[in-house]
Parts: sequence; C-alpha cells; structure tokens
Amino acid sequence: MIGTESGVAFGQLRSRFDTTLRPGFSLPRLGALMSRALTETLLDLSELTVLTEAATGAYAVTAVLAAMAGARHVYAFTKTTRHGTSAEAMDQTLKLADSVGVANRIDILEQITPDIIHQTDIVTNSGHLRPLTAALIDELPKEAVIALMFEAWEFRSEDLDMDACLRRGIPIVGVNERHPSVDVFSFLGPLCVKQLHDSGLSAYKNRIALLCDNDFIGSLRSGLVSSGASVDVFEDVQTLYHDQWDAIIVALRPAAKPRIGAPETAHLVACAPPGAIVVQFWGDIDRTVLSENGLGVWPTTPPGSGHMGILLSELGPEPVVRLQAGGLRAAEWVRRSGAMSSDGLAQIVTWHPDQSPTRARPSPR
Repeated sequence: MIGTESGVAFGQLRSRFDTTLRPGFSLPRLGALMSRALTETLLDLSELTVLTEAATGAYAVTAVLAAMAGARHVYAFTKTTRHGTSAEAMDQTLKLADSVGVANRIDILEQITPDIIHQTDIVTNSGHLRPLTAALIDELPKEAVIALMFEAWEFRSEDLDMDACLRRGIPIVGVNERHPSVDVFSFLGPLCVKQLHDSGLSAYKNRIALLCDNDFIGSLRSGLVSSGASVDVFEDVQTLYHDQWDAIIVALRPAAKPRIGAPETAHLVACAPPGAIVVQFWGDIDRTVLSENGLGVWPTTPPGSGHMGILLSELGPEPVVRLQAGGLRAAEWVRRSGAMSSDGLAQIVTWHPDQSPTRARPSPR
C-alpha cells in the first residue's frame, strides 16, 4: 500500500508493541502537527529550560515541542517501562528531533542531577518523571512551575508531592483542554467509540449506559450518539435501571476505593442482561468481582490506578501533540506572568488532595 510504503520511507514513531506501520505516525506528519500546535498555542519557551521525558510513540513529541518552541535547553529523562526501553525512547525522541532540526537542543538523561534541577524553569508531570518527589521539588528554583499536562480537576495526589509545592510556592499548572487552541476534549467521544469497537462491540445501533460524574460527560455522550449509539447517562451507579444494555461504560472520577466494587457490581448485574460488557474508560474498578459475577470487562489489561483505560494515542498522534503543546503553553504563561486572571488556557491546582476539590482558577492565553 502507498501509505505503508511512505511510512517506511520517512520513518515512524511507534510503541514497542505495534505490529504494523501506521502512516499517521510518519515523521513528516508529526513535524506538521507540531508546527501547527506551536502556531495555535503561541508556545514560546525562549530563555526557559524544560525538564521533561523522552518517550516512545506519540509521547516522544513532548521534548521535541519544547525544543521547537525555542527552549534554552531541554532535558529529557527516560527509563525502561512497559511502553518501551530507555534505548527505544532515546532513539525515537532524537529521530523526531533530528527530523525537525532541533536534536542539538535536547539532552537525554537516565539520571537527574541537582545541577540540572537548579536550572529548570518548567518540569512536566510526565510518566517517566512521576512521582515528582519532595526531594526534586525542593531543588527547583523558586520561580519554577510544574506543568500538570492535563486539567487541574484531574490532579492525582500520587503524581507529585503537593505539600512540597505548597511549602515552596511552586505552582502546579493545569491546562484547559477545552480551550480552542487545544480542544482535546473533542477527541474523547471518538476515543470511547474506538474502545467499544476494540472490545468487539459496534457503537452503532447498540444500547449504551454511560456512567459519568465529571466534565467528560458531554464529549463522551455526543461522540457515542454521533456514532449511532442509543445512550443514557447516569452520574451515580445506583441510579442505573434495568434495560437491554449492550455495554456499560465507566467514566467515573477515581477515588480512594474502586468506583465499581462489590455493591456496585451487584447493582450492575441486576440491571444488565447476560453478555453485557463493562468498558473501563476512566475510574478504577474491581475486575475480580465483575468477572466473578459474569460480566465481561474491557480492556483485558487493567490501567494504572487513576489512569484511563485507553490512551489518546490510540487515535493517532494529533490529540497528544495538541495536549502536550497546551500543557507547556499553560506552564509558560504562569512562569512568565506569575499571576492568574480571567478565563483562558492555564489553570492552577488550588486544593489539597486531602480536601474537597475546588474549581481551578483560569488564566488568559
């Protein structure tokens, strides 16, 4: 096929578990997507130093975006994970950086030393860096900021030491994913539909119960409905009623205990016919209890606690590029302005995980 041949010719970025070449991940396309995201977000990291990750697949773009945005220096930490080895992350990040002419602005690290932290203006809450410990936060310059890389209300206390941030006055900066220059929420509906299709169930003409108690609700419902599903939304498991559900999609904000445990499973069993599938989009579930009660669960491999059951990169690199550029831009805004004002791109985490969350304060772009 022409697309596959083009992908081979230009080179691609892919996770270690990909068995096919996907032309949507070609280096020229990634370069174009990154350039577009820089233009739309107005990201400018000149005179700033960024500490982030070197990763595989679509997530290799983070360090490269920072370098393309003119960062004084980009330090990209990597380690071996289930998504790829440190050697693969280094190779893919530098291959992408070389394709856009910024490889000389990125240093790949397998160890983060205090002298690097002392230079850092923005550190990203990226997978290879997590958790951001008090020891690291205490070494940051007082003007530094942490880029959460998703919305403030999605903050997970296990990602970083918030007490250390509060003590040092280091802002934790979320990004408004619904801002026009980012618009990642628009990908959530198609992402949920893909997850259904991966489970072996078409959205079209099927009866879907959507359990959702958070801001994902509008995007998920519209995406499912536009694909031809019949959808009813429930903000609490106990409000679900008996019907001929083909799938029950769980998109519940994670909590200290699984959102679907033994009591919730008993209610689902009473409400769902044999063969119904429980799809874990977001929110932790007790898979053992679900399986023991005869409910099918997707995906088969459980995501990490508090993490989504499907990655944005399953739709290709574009939503990841947009999110990473937006996350960096939000952090840049706060780092340069040091203040928040009316509605906009940047958000600040203003609550402690041991307290009830409050709405984040937004900033202008």
